Amino acid sequence: MRLGVVEFEEFEQARGAALLRYGYVLTGNPDDAADLVQEALLKLGDTWRKVRNKDNPESYVRTIMTRQHVSWWRRRRREQLTDEVPEGAYTDSHSSGELWRELATQPRRQRVVLVLRYYEDLSDQEIADILGISRGTVRSQASRALHTLRIRPALLERERA
Repeated sequence: MRLGVVEFEEFEQARGAALLRYGYVLTGNPDDAADLVQEALLKLGDTWRKVRNKDNPESYVRTIMTRQHVSWWRRRRREQLTDEVPEGAYTDSHSSGELWRELATQPRRQRVVLVLRYYEDLSDQEIADILGISRGTVRSQASRALHTLRIRPALLERERA
């Protein structure tokens, strides 16, 4: 039994930062991201013996995080946008901070769809299943979000001129 605890702690230490970044991308808020990771790891701890033998425990945790975020989002039914740039620990070294700032301006559902589609590389059907919405809704949310991300730089340039 002790071996399972050690493996769980090693997993948590090895993948904790990546899970925190993923949580930030989902929530747009470092505090909510930390809460999301903590909740997911608590749930994972209860089932670690089963999960550790699967091909990809991190994917399992990310699914827990996504579902938990959607659950919170449905309960709140309001958006909390942020203009704050994440601290260094919350940015992905392979991505531009500007992209994350722009993504944070998106409504929650659109942001989650984009994260699941492009960051997690899930299909429309997989996203629909996770979020409990139709594939058509996934596509329309992604389309709206991408449209906004494309036109926003032009609007900002007009405002500066």
